[in-house]
Amino acid sequence: MTDIFSVTIDKLGARGDGIGEHDGLPVYVPQALPGEVVTVSVEEKKRGGLYAKLVSIEEPSPNRNDPACKHFGSCGGCRLQHMGANAYQQWICDRAGFALKQHGFDDVNILAPFFAPIASRRRASFKAHKGGSGVIFGFNAKNSHQIVDLDECPVSSPEITQLMPALKFLLNRILPTRSIATVHCTVAANGLDILFDAHLELTLDAREVLAEFAVTHDIASLQWQNDGFLDPVAIRREPVMDFAGVRVPLPPGSFIQASAQCERTMVNHVVDACKGYARVADLFCGVGTFTFPLAHDHQVLAVEGAQEAIQSLDAGRNGSAARGIRLKQIISKHRDLFRRPLTGVELTGFDAVVIDPPRAGAQAQMIELAKSSVQRIVSVSCNPNTFARDARILADGGYSLSSLLPVDQFLWSAHLEVVGIFDRNP
Repeated sequence: MTDIFSVTIDKLGARGDGIGEHDGLPVYVPQALPGEVVTVSVEEKKRGGLYAKLVSIEEPSPNRNDPACKHFGSCGGCRLQHMGANAYQQWICDRAGFALKQHGFDDVNILAPFFAPIASRRRASFKAHKGGSGVIFGFNAKNSHQIVDLDECPVSSPEITQLMPALKFLLNRILPTRSIATVHCTVAANGLDILFDAHLELTLDAREVLAEFAVTHDIASLQWQNDGFLDPVAIRREPVMDFAGVRVPLPPGSFIQASAQCERTMVNHVVDACKGYARVADLFCGVGTFTFPLAHDHQVLAVEGAQEAIQSLDAGRNGSAARGIRLKQIISKHRDLFRRPLTGVELTGFDAVVIDPPRAGAQAQMIELAKSSVQRIVSVSCNPNTFARDARILADGGYSLSSLLPVDQFLWSAHLEVVGIFDRNP
C-alpha cells in the first residue's frame, strides 16, 4: 500500500470528511470536497478504511470557499468552513436524509434548513493549560487533547469572544504551572455566566482576583468548581433565561440551546405543530425552553430527570404569576425518563407530546409513546442518527413522519439538530 497517492473525492461522509477510493478501500480525507482530485498521506488504517491527511489539492472544487477563521484546520471545532454556502446547505439536508434512509425512511419531507448566523453561539467551553511560557487558551485540536491557542472565534457571540483575551490573562494570574482548567461561558438574558472547572482550591488572593474580574467585566455570575464542589465566587445577579417572557433562573453549567436564533426557530416550529392540541406533555423539558412558550395556549406536563432544572422551571412558573404573565396550567414532574419512561397508559388524555432527549435519544420512552394514543409527537433531537432510530420505533407503532426541519446550531460542524413531526395513522 502506497502511503502517499492521489485520489478523487466522490462524496462527503456524515462527519464532513471527503470520501474517495484507493485499492478497493474507502479513503477519508478531512477538508476535501466532492469532485476534487487531491494528494493525501495515509495516517491510519482501521475498520476497513484509510484515514488520510490532505497534502495538496490538484483539482479544486468550484464549491471550495475561503475559511472564515484563521484557526481553521488546526482547531477541532469548525470542520466545514472550506465549503461554499450552497454545497453546505445541500450537505446538511443530505446528512439528515441519509440517517433516515438507514432506518427505512425513503421519502420524508425535509424542510429548508435554518442556519445559525455567524457570531451567534451563546455558550462555549474553552480549555486552558498553563505551561512555562504562560496560558494556552482555546479549543482542542481535532481528535486530540492538544489545545489550539485562539485569537478569534467567528461562530461565538461577541460577548464571549471579546472576553477571551481577558480570560486568558486572568487564568495566567491564577493557575499554577502545569495545570489545566475548563471555562464554560454562557450568555444569559442578563449577562454572562462563567463557570471555571479546575483541580485547584482557590487562595484568598485568587478569589479576590476573580471577584475583581467579575466587577470589571460586569459578569453576572462567576463560579469555581473543584472536584465537584461548586464555589460561588461572585454572584452579582442571578443568571436568568427568557422563555416567552418568563424569567427562568439558570443553574450553573446547565443546558440551553446554543443559539438564540435557532432556539426561536425551533420554539416557533414546535408551538405551531401543537396548535389545536389542548394538553401537551413536554418530555426532557430542561429549564422550560418549550414548556413556557407552549403554556401560553396549552396545559403542559413538564417532565425532567435533573432536579435542578425542575426547580428552575418551578421558579420561573411561580415568578411569572407574580409578574402578571398569564399561563395555562403547568404541572412539573421530576422523573428519570430513561429508567422510568411515561407509559402509554400514563399518556392517555394527552393530545400532543414534545420530546427533546440528549444525544443518546430516548429509546425506552419512544417504545411507550408508540403504544400510546397521542395524536401528534414533536421530536427534537441533536443527533440525526438516534432520531432516525427512534423514529423507526414510532413508525412501527403506527405513526407517520410528516416533516423534518434541520436546524444547524453548530455552524460548519457535523452536529445537526432536527425537529420531526409525527402523526398517528387513522
